[in-house]
Amino acid sequence: MTKEERHTAILDSLLKQGSVLVTDLASRLEVSSVTIRKDLTDLEKEGKLYRSHGKAIIINPFTNNRTVSEKEMLNTEEKRLIGLEASKLITPDDSIVLASGTTIHAMARNMRPENRLTVVTASLQVAEVLAPYENVELIQLGGNVRHTSLSVVGKYAEMILAGFSFSKLYLGVDGIDLDFGLSTTDMREAEINRAMMKSAQKIIVLADSTKFGRRGFAKICNMEDIDIIITDNRLPQPTRDQIEAMGIELIIADGDNQN
Repeated sequence: MTKEERHTAILDSLLKQGSVLVTDLASRLEVSSVTIRKDLTDLEKEGKLYRSHGKAIIINPFTNNRTVSEKEMLNTEEKRLIGLEASKLITPDDSIVLASGTTIHAMARNMRPENRLTVVTASLQVAEVLAPYENVELIQLGGNVRHTSLSVVGKYAEMILAGFSFSKLYLGVDGIDLDFGLSTTDMREAEINRAMMKSAQKIIVLADSTKFGRRGFAKICNMEDIDIIITDNRLPQPTRDQIEAMGIELIIADGDNQN
């Protein structure tokens, strides 16, 4: 097998599996681990994969801190469908807390509350969307505003959250790594997310499939700390199986059940 054929085979495996071990590639392609590592180095230099701890993955696992306007342009249809599914979980006379992020913003745009609803949010965008609804008791957290996310962080907001109790927290994240857990790019965002979790009975994570296998700078929590993940239908089946094996309810937003 030529070098070019090995590179094609490696990339094919990555597209199917998302990640692959050096030892598995060496065995499958019948070459040494040294040869595979050289192949991976070449492919990484070309920007076609990312090497990490004896394996290769299809994307760089470390996410960047983009502005909210940049994020709004990414995976817009997937976020809309995720937001629609998330809104279906709201019950009459519910009390919920909405974190921040473009997927949470998409959820707010899909909400059509007909009964009384109490919403506490850190997101300025979410508050703006829900403000016209007279049956929504809307509480905007105060504190320091993050300009990149248009959301509130800081000890003052955390102190206010300590006095509330919610049925559900809807949480947006920058990264979901099944070993590392949930993460975001900002330490202050992670702190307020943890404060929200302490005040909520059920933790619902909204994340499109591109967030999986990635890590932000600041860890929010472990996988076992969450109850439900809502994502899109591009999530690979092996990852779906791993999540469900952890006892986490997985909801795939594919648009088939739109109302």
